[in-house]
Amino acid sequence: MLKSPKIPQQLVPLAILFALLIGALVLARQLLVPDTFGDLGHYRAKVVDEIGSQQLAYAGFEACLDCHSDLYQLKQQSRHKGVACEVCHGPAASHVNAPDEYKPNIPKGRGFCPLCHGYNPSRPSGFPQIIPEQHNPGRACMSCHNPHNPLLPHTPEECSACHRDIANVKVVSPHAALPCTRCHTVPEQHRINPKFVRAEKPTSRELCGQCHAQGAESSPEIPRIDLQTHGGRYLCWDCHYPHYPEAHK
Repeated sequence: MLKSPKIPQQLVPLAILFALLIGALVLARQLLVPDTFGDLGHYRAKVVDEIGSQQLAYAGFEACLDCHSDLYQLKQQSRHKGVACEVCHGPAASHVNAPDEYKPNIPKGRGFCPLCHGYNPSRPSGFPQIIPEQHNPGRACMSCHNPHNPLLPHTPEECSACHRDIANVKVVSPHAALPCTRCHTVPEQHRINPKFVRAEKPTSRELCGQCHAQGAESSPEIPRIDLQTHGGRYLCWDCHYPHYPEAHK
């Protein structure tokens, strides 16, 4: 007669421990999982009624059109056309229901616009950015810019308004005193529609040679090269970063 295998003594405590853990998980699920969880999907079904009973705070930009269609049309012609009205003016449902009793917020100070337009190196080049402490300190943004169309009546006067990251590098380089238009041809429409009218970049080595070629009529301390042999077939900016020439690529 075969004897049944003996269970090793070490497994008994482990089996008891696993049984206790499984029992604790089952009990926790019974206590913690809401009653209506899973009735309609992987969520608490009662939450649908709870959310539906909350008072509306936002009205949506369509509600603004009934009284402010002129401002909406102005905004649609600007770079702010994708920014909803309530992003700047706050929840407007109360104002829509009682226009004379509740007025929307109008951010007239300097603390609101820098949330998007304060300098942040992670933002793409071409996105308008300022250093609030240096850009017209003490003046409200709305004194120069129309928030519904920021380019009216004011267009950027300096390239750094949209190319702050490049300007921050250039200002500490030997090219700091060079105006951007020395190397770039900038049509006036570029300041108004930068995505559709591009600033032109140099295409030949001769531009750099105006200052750096041997015999160039520039300050003697400027580095000189033989433009015909230096760098071979490569363009100058294939090796040198124009906004900071010492930083070789």
